[in-house]
Amino acid sequence: MKREDVLTWDEYFMGLAHLSAKRSKDPSTQVGAVIVSSEHRVVSIGYNGFPNGCSDDEFPWDREGDFGNTKYPYVVHAELNAILNSKHDLKGCSIYVSLFPCNECAKAIIQSGISRIVYESDKYAHTEGTIASKRMLRSAGVELVQLPYAIDLQVSRKINPTIR
Repeated sequence: MKREDVLTWDEYFMGLAHLSAKRSKDPSTQVGAVIVSSEHRVVSIGYNGFPNGCSDDEFPWDREGDFGNTKYPYVVHAELNAILNSKHDLKGCSIYVSLFPCNECAKAIIQSGISRIVYESDKYAHTEGTIASKRMLRSAGVELVQLPYAIDLQVSRKINPTIR
């Protein structure tokens, strides 16, 4: 008899988004994104971090202070990284993201042809940026799906007993 407690596609891909977020070195907010084709194939993955060639030891991770001394002008969001990392046409794809996309990422999502966003957290729903993001996405016909639950992904390192 087959196992019945398998992950749904949404759980599986949101789990991959959370796994990708674990690559982020941002001390306050780690976000992951996974772009998936209509055939349930992973097309691209991204997480929030600095652009290639910009050292995460030299650029600031601060959230407050003068704009140029915070992370905000430098960090590439997970969604944009996933879009930029893709070598495929994204038209009709879904993007799974652990945090609802900001207005800048919404523009990139719309322009790339992604037609569905599955997200977990909407903790900035009250902000002007998120309100603008939702307005643009809805106007462009992008489907917005918030998971009714949170995915809890645990990753740990253990000694491999087969290595001597």
